[in-house]
Amino acid sequence: MPNLYFLFGNDEFAIARKLKEFESDFTDPTSADMNTARLDARSMNENDLNTAVNAMPFLAKRRLVLMANPSAKYNNASSRKKFLEFIGNAPDTTRLVMYESVEPKEAGKHWLNKFAEKNNRSIQTKAFMLPKLRDMTGWIVNETKNQGGQIELRAAEMLKDMVSVDTRQAGMEIAKLLAYVNWARPVTGSDVEAVCIITSQQSVFDFVDALSNGNGKSAQHLLHRLLESEDPFSLWGMVVRQFRLLLQAREILDGRGNKDDVARALGVHPFVAEKTTGQATRFSIESLESIYRKLLRIDEGVKTGQLTLELALDTLVVELTRPG
Repeated sequence: MPNLYFLFGNDEFAIARKLKEFESDFTDPTSADMNTARLDARSMNENDLNTAVNAMPFLAKRRLVLMANPSAKYNNASSRKKFLEFIGNAPDTTRLVMYESVEPKEAGKHWLNKFAEKNNRSIQTKAFMLPKLRDMTGWIVNETKNQGGQIELRAAEMLKDMVSVDTRQAGMEIAKLLAYVNWARPVTGSDVEAVCIITSQQSVFDFVDALSNGNGKSAQHLLHRLLESEDPFSLWGMVVRQFRLLLQAREILDGRGNKDDVARALGVHPFVAEKTTGQATRFSIESLESIYRKLLRIDEGVKTGQLTLELALDTLVVELTRPG
């Protein structure tokens, strides 16, 4: 059987890390680039898929094909049947890794999971779900060990209160903390207070505030200041997450909820809930849905190499602050 994998869940940080593990199987960076194809099912055509899967490896044992969002393209029984037949005949020299965001309650009903169960696990599946809030302290302790350091339990509790179950943000904060202590001693509560007072999150709030007020000049200034201190992909993740929270918060507010309901429903820190609720009141549900669709299109453009992330963020500012 060819190497077929399906990674799913709502922990995008864990999925991204697993994808890097697949990429690290290549020992030669040159052959890795030549033998790795990245596809997004939202924009690819069948020729893209056929070329990526059936091409022969170059100076390597196998090729790696990473395909995001398979359900976006294969969204009915007929197209899914053809797709499954196609990948079932993929050459042994290709490792195809499919992945997409799936909420826990939908995981068991996903068509790729059902296919795997009915066909003796012909596709190897793996779930990556966000931890429960009660388990986040342990997650932080383990992630700190994975990054080569240690953290005191009280410090892990404090960090959990700041990031809730946002594993990507937690991972970035842990990296900053370990650099701060130079991996020489366990991270303490004082270190968390000194390093992790939600500086990046606050800057993202300020950035979204500028966007919501139509202040393009201020938004551009804040954006480029953020890009000086943050990894562009991490920043993009924070911006997308904030608009996702705004959309969810707006739905709660439209249902006569308040900031406490937002904090409970979204599992976010009270500080984040208060800021998000305030911002959500300045948008209609229709405008937030429109913005989120823009974000998806930009994300697709970045993943398919049509534009750089820095250009994508600049484009977002222009589109959201343009008069009229």
